[in-house]
Amino acid sequence: MPIVKSNFKAHFGFRSGFIATVYSGLIRRLKIKQFRERITLRDDDFIDLDWSYSPTPSKSVIILFHGLEGHGQRPYITGAALHFNEQNIDAICVNFRCCSGELNKYYTSYHSGKTDDIEDLIQHVISLDKYDSIFLKGISLGGNILLKYLGDGTVVPPQVKAAMAVSVPCDLSGSAKALHALKNLPYHINFKWGLIQRLKLKQKQFPEAITKAKIRSIKTLNDFDEVYTSRAHGFENAQDYYKKCSSLQFLNAIKTPVLILNALNDSFLSEACFPFEEAEKNPNVFLETPNRGGHVGFISRNGYYYNETRALEFFLETK
Repeated sequence: MPIVKSNFKAHFGFRSGFIATVYSGLIRRLKIKQFRERITLRDDDFIDLDWSYSPTPSKSVIILFHGLEGHGQRPYITGAALHFNEQNIDAICVNFRCCSGELNKYYTSYHSGKTDDIEDLIQHVISLDKYDSIFLKGISLGGNILLKYLGDGTVVPPQVKAAMAVSVPCDLSGSAKALHALKNLPYHINFKWGLIQRLKLKQKQFPEAITKAKIRSIKTLNDFDEVYTSRAHGFENAQDYYKKCSSLQFLNAIKTPVLILNALNDSFLSEACFPFEEAEKNPNVFLETPNRGGHVGFISRNGYYYNETRALEFFLETK
């Protein structure tokens, strides 16, 4: 029964989930040397990968997936890349579609269940014939995509040794309701503003697909998923999108060792986002639920954050 007792002790100044979340997302700064590669996907669109390397040639690589409105230079992504580089493991910080500073070719974009891009990316890395071990780590929305990929029936290559999902909204509907709560209003406003700005650019690119009036009708994140995310990607509506893409339903089928790290004081997560029952039933799903950490916080007393050092520890244990 892989319910893991957590050893995380929050830094004294960051015991508040709100403070840990804000500092990690908006204030933390890191320097990293990255090299960008653009790869072509199965539909002839593209994603951009930001590579960083260990000081000496490595046979292992970690692939990092960001959260909603993130990108490959966010500190919660580059922190892990730096830590793994120091431990002689190369790193790929993925930019989902439309998240690398350039619009993609099509009206579609990334979303919480878009696993085909992950599949294409992993096949690309394998085709380089450089790595014996591939590790995967997803943050928030990226964690949900990752868990769905591992359990939705996609054939996971043997080179993928282990994975970790951090602050992951396993139940998208419940998490969406949490994000609409008053206590999360600042985050809600910030996410919605960024999504709408990108949708306005999409509207100029594809004026026949959506009108300016439709965009003006979007007042909440749920509205955004109702108007754009669901309709652009073949779902009936927002609830259909949440239902079909929530990773919770796929956890029982996961065969790759994966650690889920969700803090109990993460205000973005609903009760269903803590899959105790699923972890007890599946020996490959490890669940760690520290009391503190906020959403993608986990600020430790040393230089790297707990979720970054914990990922390396877990991967080496399961390799």
